[in-house]
Amino acid sequence: MANIKSQIKRNRQNEKRRVRNKAVRSELRSRTKVAIRSAEEGSDQAADAARWAVKRIDKAAAKGTIHKNQAARRKARLMKRLNAAS
Repeated sequence: MANIKSQIKRNRQNEKRRVRNKAVRSELRSRTKVAIRSAEEGSDQAADAARWAVKRIDKAAAKGTIHKNQAARRKARLMKRLNAAS
């Protein structure tokens, strides 16, 4: 455990960010899985699910949770899978 005041505060900040980022990444994975599953099933909500997944990826990149190149890569892979499924 740190003895320095600024480091104690920094640890609190890091923990808050870690929990927030974990939630964002978890939702990213969930939205992506839902989009892929609905496309493979041929659901009529497939386009809507894909739109939500892409929106969450863009939001995560904008907030700095994931890198912008990783966001682009995830979107490209997602769209490739969705187009192959339909």
